[in-house]
Amino acid sequence: MDVGGNGGGVTVNNKQKVMLPGKSRGEFARNQRKDSEGLSEAPDLEFEYGDSDKWAAELSELYSYTEGPEFHLNRKCFEEDFQTHVSDKRWVDLDAMQHRAHAMRLLDGLDVTGRERRLKLARAILYMAQGTFGDCSSEAEVQHWMRYNVFLLLEVGAFSALVELLNMEIENSAACSSAVRKPAISLADSTDLRVLLNIMYLMVEMIQQDDLADPPEWRATRETFKTELGSPLYNSEPVSVMLFGMVTKFCSGHAPHFPMKKVLLLLWKTILFTLGGFEQLQSLKVCKREELGLPRLPEDSIRVVRNMRAASPPASASDLIEQQQRRARREHKALIKQENLDAFNEKDPYKADDSREDEEENDDNDNSLETEPFPLERDEVMPPPIPHPSSERVSFPKGLPWAPKVREKDIENFLECSRSKFIGYTLGNDTDTVVGLPRPIHESIKTLKQHKYVSIAEVQIAKEEEYQKTPLSGGEEDVEMCATELLYQGILPSLPQYMIALLKILLAAAPTSKAKTDSINILADVLPEEMPTTVLQSMKLGVDVNRHKEIIVKAISAILLLLLKHFKLNHIYQFEYMAQHLVFANCIPLILKFFNQNIMSYITAKNSISVLDFPYCVLHELPELTAESLEAGDNNQFCWRNLFSCINLLRILNKLTKWKHSRTMMLVVFKSAPILKRALKVKQAMMQLYVLKLLKVQTKYLGRQWRKSNMKTMSAIYQKVRHRLNDDWAYGNDLDARPWDFQAEECALRASIERFNNRRYDKNQSNPEFLPVDNCLQSVLGQRVELPEDFQMNYDLWLEREVFSKPICWEDLLQ
Repeated sequence: MDVGGNGGGVTVNNKQKVMLPGKSRGEFARNQRKDSEGLSEAPDLEFEYGDSDKWAAELSELYSYTEGPEFHLNRKCFEEDFQTHVSDKRWVDLDAMQHRAHAMRLLDGLDVTGRERRLKLARAILYMAQGTFGDCSSEAEVQHWMRYNVFLLLEVGAFSALVELLNMEIENSAACSSAVRKPAISLADSTDLRVLLNIMYLMVEMIQQDDLADPPEWRATRETFKTELGSPLYNSEPVSVMLFGMVTKFCSGHAPHFPMKKVLLLLWKTILFTLGGFEQLQSLKVCKREELGLPRLPEDSIRVVRNMRAASPPASASDLIEQQQRRARREHKALIKQENLDAFNEKDPYKADDSREDEEENDDNDNSLETEPFPLERDEVMPPPIPHPSSERVSFPKGLPWAPKVREKDIENFLECSRSKFIGYTLGNDTDTVVGLPRPIHESIKTLKQHKYVSIAEVQIAKEEEYQKTPLSGGEEDVEMCATELLYQGILPSLPQYMIALLKILLAAAPTSKAKTDSINILADVLPEEMPTTVLQSMKLGVDVNRHKEIIVKAISAILLLLLKHFKLNHIYQFEYMAQHLVFANCIPLILKFFNQNIMSYITAKNSISVLDFPYCVLHELPELTAESLEAGDNNQFCWRNLFSCINLLRILNKLTKWKHSRTMMLVVFKSAPILKRALKVKQAMMQLYVLKLLKVQTKYLGRQWRKSNMKTMSAIYQKVRHRLNDDWAYGNDLDARPWDFQAEECALRASIERFNNRRYDKNQSNPEFLPVDNCLQSVLGQRVELPEDFQMNYDLWLEREVFSKPICWEDLLQ
């Protein structure tokens, strides 16, 4: 499949153009469709969305395959130091006191001034954090000792020492200037940084996993560490802010040797641990609604999405031609005599009338159990069939997955339209007076009010408006200093730069990006000192580079989504500030550019070599790698990280465009509909849901012809996306379909955000209208005024020119 920037098309191999003898046209079209779509008949992807992948996968992604030899170097550094103090025992044979004593000895050694000695001790500590794998025989043992050693290191104060060392390396101007001058940066330039970031990542990753078997003291340590990590205790700022600083320094070109993949992974895990994942977000949302006195959520969105099934992908051009032929035959069939209709209705209406069409239906996968029937497939000019109970008939789920919602604003608009239509007057924001309106309108209003949903954001906006109206009588706002609030305060001064830096790296890591001279080099921590000389080494490095980019996309997408969701829950204007800067930094076209590729190929990419993954590679003898084994890859149906990244990016796009008319129009202007429609080929329910949401918001602007030729997609939207009761999403007769001044909408939002940030965070810049004024003449004249030196030197000249040489009219002055 060859996807172009303008919506793309399917290129067919020249060999397929010659029709083989004995093949019917329909059979040829089916084969052509199979070749062009390839994976459209693929089964549902057994993917469970979560905060992160499995334990082993998350650990292995920290290391590039080029770093493989360093595992044994770490072990060597540890054993050399260990044997000088404990000669006749292994690490696993020591008791807790001896473990603690050795850990403290290693930590004290980090204070030495010699760089080589410090690096060796840091490698020994890294070997401990990696689970002292030399004494282990299975992954379960490695995991056990990793957890034990990490809690031991945290207990003796290793993390704060590592933060200080990392800060020292960040400020190391000699290393930065050396890296800037180098024409090609390799793995060797970031050795010290990589060792420190590896230890910190392993500590955060192991401690953030809640294990029921943990002793009570570990649980207490975990909670304390979580609080400290999100507080400005380390270097008077949260660790996340320090890592954001590393990202911007890297993107500015002042530190091209920073190992960006490890920085981003540590940043993601730190945010995930300190703020909480998606399950914690859901419970926080429930608690916050209770605090504000709002009704409970109609359903648990995580559970609803997990129970959804994927729909078949939308039809291709060849499908549409066949459907038109079938419809023509069905219209002909509708002219059957009336007495034969009953007999005809005995047939299953969801099946076609001959064996050839049965094959076509199976090929299209339209009557499979995973999907619900679409109106286009049964668009017949016939009365509906008489239902007959049959055990063989497909049973479709009753009802829609989501409870419908209505905003207060929607009820107001509906009432205003009804009043002006039936009575000829309006009442503003009144949603209770229904005098003079017809009975059906009363029923409609009752139904709308039953499904009214008040969001946390609406309450927060109303409160903010109160604070702005009554700055003196409103009193001081009680701001809860949670981890999200502390992080927002930390990144607020430089948030625009942080967003631009993240998007720059995302652009460089996207598979659709072309290599440009001005783009940043994100491969500093994957390229070896000596470039490969054999074909096998080149293939291995190619897999490593592609994997490296995929992991970076995964980390950035997760960071952005977590921040957007947590900021939105904490305060809507914090979310809007971040979202607006993402939009200003061209996040919307960037994500669309990312999806403008063969997305099925991206999701099924096999850029991993399982025998080189940690901890497998340190526990087993490595088999000899061949070009065939590298090409074959693993046996997984899909790549977890790539599907996770795609869903995250779609969710970010939804967050940025929801209820924002100007941004929805950006989706239309950038021709996102064909790009998103191609993403529906991935048979995963959650991914399809977010694609359908994005298509729903722009459907009314795509024209009648688009809706007519995409009825299958329209049906999928109706079945899977939440309904807004009076939202005319499927038609173009809504007020929002008219052109508006989009800039005004963004400017009004920006003004509201600035007022919020100034009121809550800018304590120095108080409103001059509310400052006290000194009206006493004596105190004003008695104030000592510091005059500038040049004025004092020329004071006589000033007196002569401004006072003595000018006549004074005393009468006017006294009046």
